[in-house]
Amino acid sequence: MAQLAGVRRQFVNAAMAAPFLEREEERQLAVQWRQAQDERALHRLAHAHMRLVIALASRFRHYGLPLADLIQEGHVGLLEAAARFEPERDVRFSTYATWWIRASMQDYILRNWSIVRGGTSSAQKALFFNLRRLRAKLSRDGRSTADGTLFATIASAIGVSTADVELMDTRLSGPDVSLNAPLASHDTSDPSERVEFLVDNQPLPDELVSDSIDSLRRMDWLRDALTVLSERELRILRERRLADETATLEALGVTLGISKERVRQIENRALEKLRRALNERHPEEIAAVA
Repeated sequence: MAQLAGVRRQFVNAAMAAPFLEREEERQLAVQWRQAQDERALHRLAHAHMRLVIALASRFRHYGLPLADLIQEGHVGLLEAAARFEPERDVRFSTYATWWIRASMQDYILRNWSIVRGGTSSAQKALFFNLRRLRAKLSRDGRSTADGTLFATIASAIGVSTADVELMDTRLSGPDVSLNAPLASHDTSDPSERVEFLVDNQPLPDELVSDSIDSLRRMDWLRDALTVLSERELRILRERRLADETATLEALGVTLGISKERVRQIENRALEKLRRALNERHPEEIAAVA
């Protein structure tokens, strides 16, 4: 372990001691790599900017991930920047590479910080990496969660909902906990796990299946009972009771050429005929449902 730490220290010291590149020298190296795929030019360009990678990696150390891994991911971003850099543009390579290095490190953090994937959208990603900073800044200004406006202010600044801020704040406040971990880690005599105390208010699978079968059976009963109705009774009942957008008594009266009171009478008569048909054909089941 000590030997590994020594190697890392030597690597960091070598990177920090690498000479800076003048603008023209940097441009020439970028041209050689882009046009001739000169790997020696790429190596010099990357080596001269490793101090930038290390500096950016140090900003993400508080996420609890190894600095060496962050530097490695940043180096991947640096090489990606070198592959995409256009030397003919009047931009320093370090300015261009900073975005790629930071993006590579942030993607690594989001993949490995928690077993629960987060930051899947650009707004959520911004929330993840800016919540602590904004909260600390507002706290210094005398704002706290007690006044109920701190989360709302952060949500407005980042462009997410207050609920998203509250959820992210909860996630950042503690580490992941396994559902199979003992409920009381200090008490070895109690084997209970956290998952045993989770409450699911949804119906059990057998209840869902039973309800589905019962619904299909009742639909068959209804279709059978509808055969006792006349054509006009069936039409009124479908328009008034079975359609997604039910018709009014007045509208049906105009369509059928009768008064709305007559439509109401026919509807009531049709419902009564349905009840009698269902009771006669399925007396025990209807009584159980009622």
